[in-house]
Amino acid sequence: MNKRVVVIGGGPAGMMAAYASAVSGADVTLIEKNEKLGKKLFITGKGRCNLTNACEDEEFFKNVVSNPKFLYSAYYGFNNNALMELVSGYCPLKVERGNRVFPRSDHSSDIIKAFSEMLKEKNVRVILNTTVKSVKEGAVLTTSGEYKADSIVIATGGISYPSTGSTGDGYLFAEKFGHTVTEPRSALAGLICEGEECALLQGLSLKNIEFTLKGKREDKKTLYKGFGEMLFTHFGISGPVVLSASSYYSLKCNGNRAYVSIDLKKALSDKELDERLIRDFNKYNNRSFKNSLSDLLPSKLIPVIIGRSGIDENKKVNLVSKEERLRLGAILKNFDLTVSGIRPVEEAIITQGGVNTKEIDPSTMGSKIQKGIYFAGEVIDTDALTGGFNLQTAFSTGYLAGSSAAE
Repeated sequence: MNKRVVVIGGGPAGMMAAYASAVSGADVTLIEKNEKLGKKLFITGKGRCNLTNACEDEEFFKNVVSNPKFLYSAYYGFNNNALMELVSGYCPLKVERGNRVFPRSDHSSDIIKAFSEMLKEKNVRVILNTTVKSVKEGAVLTTSGEYKADSIVIATGGISYPSTGSTGDGYLFAEKFGHTVTEPRSALAGLICEGEECALLQGLSLKNIEFTLKGKREDKKTLYKGFGEMLFTHFGISGPVVLSASSYYSLKCNGNRAYVSIDLKKALSDKELDERLIRDFNKYNNRSFKNSLSDLLPSKLIPVIIGRSGIDENKKVNLVSKEERLRLGAILKNFDLTVSGIRPVEEAIITQGGVNTKEIDPSTMGSKIQKGIYFAGEVIDTDALTGGFNLQTAFSTGYLAGSSAAE
């Protein structure tokens, strides 16, 4: 008789776990509380689904924030190339800037269709609109009855985007079996900043900036350094480089203050920037200081920079001293902000924290506490940066958990 495997959760990790179990010969039932599979997957990558990242293995692990070593077996057992090969048989893929992999159609629904087709081919029973009430050894009790199981895969996600069904059920199931859960918290979310400047700059997007995050202003060690785009908001800052930094803030700062330094002119050295300022000041020789910066800065940023410089905005630019000019350059190379917190987990792209990795066998994704229980995806205490790395983690752990559950 084939082994009976029940997978809880129809997201990327759950769908992959169900598929891998079925490929290994198990009789598989996949239970999903929503009316369709892949509800959160549908909105990833702004609806385009950044499936994975076509990077080298070493680069993948550099982009994992929490517990990268725990993922070695899962990733090497089913890496990005294996995922792309599998999915491209059902849905054509393309690789974009930063090695990000998307469906060629730019529609996340095509990835979900691909997995639905795979599950159908492998005769996986998909039970929709069904909530799991409790999990015990050998059975899963749901709103539509009890399902007997030799193995159970918990792939219920975290608690971000609760409208997609990620409401932390898996943490409760894990705790019932005696597992500890690292406190779930926001990751890949906006950072809240002190003061009124960010609100004044709301809507301003900056490109090609270098962003540095430190736990203390005087720290030599940085928590995160990245280059790219950011956005000012009513609460503080967001955008690609900030989202990445937020995961390290969440992991290291525990909601305490942290300090950001933004190099607004990363392409220029201190000397080159000063030469640029001299050229601009000569060009606008007879203008007031406030009207001399339009070539260098977005108009919205100019009043804030002038305020920080301490230079009288009406001062003729040909009267600005060398000392004042150098001070202005230093501000542009180190635009600092104080972070006071992170946006709530309901707004976060992913959840950091989850089932303690020390209590899960990394070679099987099986519980070290309860025989027959396996974990996959975001419910586990591991997370990564944007660019397809979190989805790859879900698919890799899902594949390993599903395969192991069927053995």
